Amino acid sequence: MNHTTRQDGIHPFPAGMQSREIETNAATIHVRVGGQGPAVVLLHGFGTTGDMWGHLAHALIEDHTVIAPDLRGLGLSSKPEGGYDKKNQAADVWGVLDALGVPAIELITHDIGIMVGYAAVATHPERVGRWVAIDAPLPGIGPWDRITQDPTMWHFGFGGHDMERLVDGRERIYLDRFWNELSVDPRRFDEAKRQHYAALYAQPGAMRASFAQFLAFTQDAADNQKFLAQGKLQMPVLAFGGEATFGPGIGEVLRCVADDVEDAIIPDCGHWITEEQPQATTDLVADFLRRAH
Repeated sequence: MNHTTRQDGIHPFPAGMQSREIETNAATIHVRVGGQGPAVVLLHGFGTTGDMWGHLAHALIEDHTVIAPDLRGLGLSSKPEGGYDKKNQAADVWGVLDALGVPAIELITHDIGIMVGYAAVATHPERVGRWVAIDAPLPGIGPWDRITQDPTMWHFGFGGHDMERLVDGRERIYLDRFWNELSVDPRRFDEAKRQHYAALYAQPGAMRASFAQFLAFTQDAADNQKFLAQGKLQMPVLAFGGEATFGPGIGEVLRCVADDVEDAIIPDCGHWITEEQPQATTDLVADFLRRAH
């Protein structure tokens, strides 16, 4: 899918945002960049792409340089055979930032983006002023073992050639399961957005890469234990999520890895926070970033 086929009306970004393709770490990362001022990086997770951040970008672009990449294997980024452990994807992010000449950032992360974000912060804490972690756990940290034993998390181990064959041509069916079951009201993840993301996830190699994100969790857990052994993070962290999904537990997880954590819960909201409660999400993030350090 090329740039001209993107349905920009689905997740409209500010007019000043431009798309770039950055070669780094044996991948090509598609990234949206715009604005001026301190840099803020927005990392998405599974079931969306960097397109999810349009609403937040509008709120931040007046006084921030907004950087929203697609993770390796997802969206319009390339889909290499490997490299989906989160430590390596953190290297993707730092490679993009080095190419853009950005030395320091504030970081906003959702879903698998949290896991990439923790690896990014743990490997270069001196480059991250604040971190926002939204609605997901961290492999190997806190209640992780309990989470992995939950039968509704079956997709953590779903992957491989036969699973790819099962989902091939049925990407929309597979994705609907997540959009429906992880939202308070599935209608908030509307049909136009479902079609938009389903088309991106139907690209050759996209579902293989999606499964690889989850199948790397064992390696991610081992890496996270090593990060934690180096000490807790010291920058301010905001942890929040939907009332119906991981919001009630995310503070517990983030306090395992960081000393300065505040947490919040968005009422009447599931996992898809930018679709279900875009204004509440934007208000929480913007307030956190604009407070005096």
